[in-house]
Amino acid sequence: MDKPVSDAANDAIVSGYNNTGEVDTYNHCVDEISQKVERIEQKMDEIEQCTASTSKKQVKASKGSSSVKDKHIPGLKKHLQEASRMEAAAAKRMQDLMRQFGTILNQVTRHKFAWPFMQPVDVEGLGLDDYFEVIDKPMDFSTIKNQMEARDGTGYKNVRQICADVRLVFKNAMKYNDEKSDVYDMAKTLLKKFDEKWLQLLPKVLEEEKRREAEVAEIKLMEQLAHEAAYAKVARDVSNELNEIDAHLEELREMVVLKCRKFSVEDKRRIGAALARMSPENLTRALEIVAEADPTFQPAAEVVNLDIDAQSESTLWRLKFFVNDNLEGEGDGSGLASVDDDDNNREEDPSNDNNTNNIDNSNKNNNYKRKREISDAIAKAAKKKRQKPNS
Repeated sequence: MDKPVSDAANDAIVSGYNNTGEVDTYNHCVDEISQKVERIEQKMDEIEQCTASTSKKQVKASKGSSSVKDKHIPGLKKHLQEASRMEAAAAKRMQDLMRQFGTILNQVTRHKFAWPFMQPVDVEGLGLDDYFEVIDKPMDFSTIKNQMEARDGTGYKNVRQICADVRLVFKNAMKYNDEKSDVYDMAKTLLKKFDEKWLQLLPKVLEEEKRREAEVAEIKLMEQLAHEAAYAKVARDVSNELNEIDAHLEELREMVVLKCRKFSVEDKRRIGAALARMSPENLTRALEIVAEADPTFQPAAEVVNLDIDAQSESTLWRLKFFVNDNLEGEGDGSGLASVDDDDNNREEDPSNDNNTNNIDNSNKNNNYKRKREISDAIAKAAKKKRQKPNS
């Protein structure tokens, strides 16, 4: 945008009017626009927060890893469907690997040495009082088969889990029994045979794991791109809204300029003289007001050349408000009396003479106070916007 929204609004507010009703009308318009801008800023904050939250999300490899709470985001539904399809295919492939592993397990359990490991150890019947002190997690083939056949969600999720439990059956037996015992030898023999057969299936398992890892990364990327596309669309919409508001404010400013009272040469001289009486701190702020309207002006330069005659009417009004308030705060009661006079001291449309002359001091003060308050408020909003870090 050529001109910041808040600056355009400020230009509209600080200009003078010949009619109190017009002041209220224009103030109302600017109030509405300011509220729209606040809502847009809140929307942008939400986008920034959502973007930050999305960047921290981690997609899990388990079922449902691609599901997110933001299913209302446009375009995300398609990506979720694709992620669901990929996960279903991966689950089917894993089931096939588990069936192949089942063949290996059947071969092991049919071996003549397998009978001691088919059922849970009868701890009480065999009088093994210290069994649970030695063995942390008992395991047997019947328990493994039950978990492989489970359909209630408690069963094995992948083939490596089954492999780990099969090895645990033999490891437990070798851990609890003496190396010279028959059970130890039987467990050692079966473990060797199982490892030989497992090594034949392992390449397929590794291939599936690598493929699944790539799919999970793809799902994560799809989700991220969907969010980014959605936020980019919202950002474009917000930008368009801001452009519309900016155009509206520019039209409003032009209308105000046509009706605003002009500063005379004497008024400008008084402003210049008042600036010379200000404290260094306040003078710096006054120069910043000029810089807000003129980006080429350097308020912090070692030598500052300020041409009062070259300033716009809106900038002069802002300087007038600032000078009046701060000279009073510094104990200088002179202010800018002539500039504060109402429009009946200016050249104006004769048709407005009666209305202008009938405005009492109370209305003038209220009108001035209202314009100053809104000017200050919008100036603060502009400052806040300039200080806001870029996302």
